[in-house]
Parts: sequence; structure tokens; C-alpha cells
Amino acid sequence: MSAGQIAALIAAGAFVLLVILLAIPLIKLGRTLDEATVAIRKAHENSDPILIGANDTITHVNTQLERVDGITANAQAVTGNVSALSSVFTATLGSPLVKTAAFSYGVSKAIRARRKAKENAEGRHTRGGRKGSSKS
Repeated sequence: MSAGQIAALIAAGAFVLLVILLAIPLIKLGRTLDEATVAIRKAHENSDPILIGANDTITHVNTQLERVDGITANAQAVTGNVSALSSVFTATLGSPLVKTAAFSYGVSKAIRARRKAKENAEGRHTRGGRKGSSKS
């Protein structure tokens, strides 16, 4: 064997060793990609029940929103009716009630003022002539 043949054998051995060293990470990378593919497939299979549940939830929420819309419309109608009723009440009974309240207030104030004036007039005559009062 000549020196060139030995060098060729060493180079071929080095090339085989290099291919083996590069093949190990490539095999591991292939396994990793296979596992990732399996995980993606499982996630896709498990996402169907989740999406079906989300769809059911959205349908239920839409039903509840329709009910709330009905309740809101009814509340708005009641508010309009109460407003109209208060307007009618104010127009028909409001003015006479205000006048009656003002009249009663004026009469009660006049009676109180008259009683106070009467008490003051009686109080002047009996102020100094109380029995049992002693001046020191």
C-alpha cells in the first residue's frame, strides 16, 4: 500500500465519520418533527369539541340578548306610559292641587300668626301679675 492509498482510506473513514455525526442530529430533528406533527394533529382533533362548545355558548348568549332586547323595549314602553301619565296628571290635577296646597299653607300660617298675636296680647297683661313670682 502506498501513501496515497492510506491517505485515501483515512479520508474515506473521516468522510464516513462525518456522515454519521451529521446523521444523528438529522435523525433527532426528524423525530422532533414527527412529534410536532402528532401534537398538531391531536390539537386539531381536540379543537372540534371546543369550537362546538363555543358555538353553543354564542347561540345561548344570542338568545339571552334577544330576551334582554325585549325587556328593554318593554321598559322603554313603560317609561313612555309613565311619562304620559304624569303629564296628564300634572295637566288635570296638578294646578288645582298646587292651588289647594298653597291655600291650606296660607290659612295655617294665618291661624298660627293669629294665635301668636293672641298669646302675645294675653301675655302682656299677666306678665307682671303672676302668683308666686318674687322679685329679688
